[in-house]
Amino acid sequence: MRSLVALLALAALVASSRVDAAPDVFDRVRHRYADSDGVRIHYATLGRGPLVVMIHGFPDFWYSWRDQMAGLARHYTVAAMDQRGYNLSDKPVGDEQYDLVRLVGDVAAVIRDMGRERAIVVGHDWGGAVAWTLAMLQPELVERLVVLNLPHPGCMLRELRENPAQLAASSYARTFQDTNVPYGTSAAVWGGLHEDPDVRARYTEAMAQSDLAALMAYYKRNYPREPYAEIPFPQITVPVLVIHGLDDPFLLADGLNGTWRWIDGPLTLVTIPGASHFVQWDASALVTKTLKQWLADARRGRR
Repeated sequence: MRSLVALLALAALVASSRVDAAPDVFDRVRHRYADSDGVRIHYATLGRGPLVVMIHGFPDFWYSWRDQMAGLARHYTVAAMDQRGYNLSDKPVGDEQYDLVRLVGDVAAVIRDMGRERAIVVGHDWGGAVAWTLAMLQPELVERLVVLNLPHPGCMLRELRENPAQLAASSYARTFQDTNVPYGTSAAVWGGLHEDPDVRARYTEAMAQSDLAALMAYYKRNYPREPYAEIPFPQITVPVLVIHGLDDPFLLADGLNGTWRWIDGPLTLVTIPGASHFVQWDASALVTKTLKQWLADARRGRR
C-alpha cells in the first residue's frame, strides 16, 4: 500500500529510540477493564496513592510508561491505558469511533472505574491530544495535566497554518489520512522494533493485537486539515507541565510558542535537547525525575 514507506519511516524512529534501563513493571501490574459506553478499555495499574492516568500515543501501548510507572508507584496509583484500537482494549469498527470526544470518554471511564473523582492526567502524542481535550471539555476530572511532545491544539493549528517546516513535518499524517485498510487488519508492522529482546517481544505481541485501521482512524478523524482555521479553545485552568524532546522530527518545538495563551493556571515548560519524539524513552530518567519533582512540589504547595 502506498502508505508503507511512511509507516516504515516512523517505525525506524521507534527502533532508534533508546530505552533506559529501569525496573520492569510488566509482571508487577494489575490488569483492569473499564466500560466506556460499551467499549472495554484495558489499563494496567501499579502503586498506591493519588491517581495518575497515563495515555500513550502512536504506535504504542500502556507499556510505554514502564519507567515512569516504576518511578511514581511509591507515592501514586498509576493507571496506564491501552487506548481503544490498541493491544487489549476493544477495537470498534468505524472511524467515528475514534473521535477525540470518545477518546476523552475512555479516560473518564478509567477514572470512574478506579473509584476516583479526578486524576493527574499524563499524555504523550495522541495521548497528549486526548489529555489537552479532556482538560478543556471536562476540567472537573483533571487535577493536574502533563503533556509530552504534543503542542496545544491551538498552537498546532497555528504552526500548520503559518510554519512551512511544520507543514512538511506533518506530511506523514496526511499519508495516514489517505491510507485505507479494512478493520481487523493487524498492526504487526509496528512490532519487534526495539533492541531489548524482552521489550521487543512485548511490543510484537501488543502490536499484533492492535488494529491498523483503528490506528489510522485517529488521524482520519482528528488530525487537522486545511484551512487550519483558528478555533477559540476553552482556557485550561489546572496546573500544566509540558515536556518536549527538541529533536522530534514530527512535532517541532516551534509549536510550544504561545502555549501560555491557552492556560490560565501555572505552566511549567521543560525542553530536552537530544531527545526525539518518544521523550519518555529517550530521556527516561529525566522525564521521571521531572514528573516526581513537579508533583512533589505541588504537594508542598510550591506550584
